[in-house]
Formats: sequence, structure tokens, C-alpha cells
Amino acid sequence: MIRKPGIRHPYLDHPAPLPFAHRGGAADGLENTAAAFRRAVDRGYRYLETDVHATSDGKLVAFHDATLDRVTDSRGKIRALPWRAVRRARVAGREALPLFEDLLEEFPQARWNVDLKAEAALVPLLDLLRRTDAWDRVCVGSFSEARVGRAQRLAGRRMATSLGTGGVAGLRMRSYGRGALPLDRLLGAAVRRSAVCVQVPERHSGIPVVDRLFLRAAHALGMQVHVWTVNDGDRMAALLDLGVDGIMTDQIDTLRTVLTGRGCWV
Repeated sequence: MIRKPGIRHPYLDHPAPLPFAHRGGAADGLENTAAAFRRAVDRGYRYLETDVHATSDGKLVAFHDATLDRVTDSRGKIRALPWRAVRRARVAGREALPLFEDLLEEFPQARWNVDLKAEAALVPLLDLLRRTDAWDRVCVGSFSEARVGRAQRLAGRRMATSLGTGGVAGLRMRSYGRGALPLDRLLGAAVRRSAVCVQVPERHSGIPVVDRLFLRAAHALGMQVHVWTVNDGDRMAALLDLGVDGIMTDQIDTLRTVLTGRGCWV
């Protein structure tokens, strides 16, 4: 039996495993658009995942890629373009890119998992959270442990954060330790204790990441474990049986069906 952690931050206050609509539920091709997020909210999702980049004039755009090329009818690096140019881009030829500030306003009951994709987005994001007092509604993560660690130091404990890649590696090492000195500290990769969750793929390069040892190590530090991006119903069920605390998915109808069948869709 793996002991679950207590609630360390209001963001995580939810009476069941957390269901995240990854990029709003990207399976329909409208990822990170207001239309995708509306669809997820209409289906009962409270937790929404997105990414943010800053334009050249400091506007915070909800978008995954560094460039517009892959999913819009425009081209160019977001960081090199002003908002007046970025706002003309269309996903699937019809949906505009939203500002994260507008999403916070349109969906006041939603909680947001925000991947801080680039250093230039850090200060605009913190300024937005201060101005809107949205600390309880947002969890900030990044592949860069240094970047999310800086965000945590600037904002303090009022901001929920997840571990970056370096922190995940440290936690994985810690999970293997059996001696008096945790293995992560012994190898110079101590886990940042201010994080309230760890968000990881089920496997990386074919190697399992999420197992009972990893869950036990995270929970012992008071961190929830959220797994991305899981689109198969059988894998969702298996991870929930293992004891994960949340699942991110593109297939929002599938995850809702799985959680409903287990009596834990809230």
C-alpha cells in the first residue's frame, strides 16, 4: 500500500485523481485554443494543461511550440514576433491563439497546469499571477529545473510548481536508495522540496519511470505524481491501480469514461 501525500497547496485540493485536459484535449487538432478548452470544460474538466511563450512585446501566449509553423497557417518564432502578428495566426485554419490572461478570465473555475516553455515567459507569467492573484489556480512546470526553480524562488511558496527534468532524475535516484544518505544527495542531485508534484511520462526511451518505488519516493516527500500523456484507457486504469495522483490526456472522453467507471469522476 503506497501512502498518499497530504494536500500541500490549494491547487491540488481535489477529492479524486486529477484529470488533466492536455493542451485542452489535443486529439481533435485544436490544441491550446480557447475552443479546445471550452470543450474540455463543457465535459466537466476542472484541470487544464497548457504551455506559454512570450511574444517580442511581452504578451503571454498559450501555445506549445517555439514557432507557429507546425499547427498554424503562419510562420515564425513567437519570441521574435509582436502580438499583433501572432494574433493573426490560425490553428486548423480557423482558431486564434489565445493569451493566457484571457483564458484565466474566461474560465474562472479552472485550474491550469502551465509549462513554462522559454526563459522570456518567466517574468510575464509571474507578473500576470501577481496581478490576477491566481496563485491557487496555477501550477508551473518546465523541463528546465533551473527555470522552474527560479520561478519558485521569485514567487515563494504561494506558487505551486512541479519538478523539472533534473529534479525528476534526482527523485528517480532517491527512489533506489536504501542507505542512511539518500542516493540523490550522494550523487549531487538533491530533489527540490518546494515542488508539490512531479509530472512525468510513464516511460522514457523505453525505460519505466513510474513504478511503485518512484511513487513511494515522491509521496514520502509530499509530492503528487501526475503522468503524461496517456491516451489509452487500459494504461489509464493500470496507472490508477498503481496509485498515481493524476493523468494528463489528449483523449478527454476516454479518461472521463475510465474515471466514471471507477467511481472517481468528480
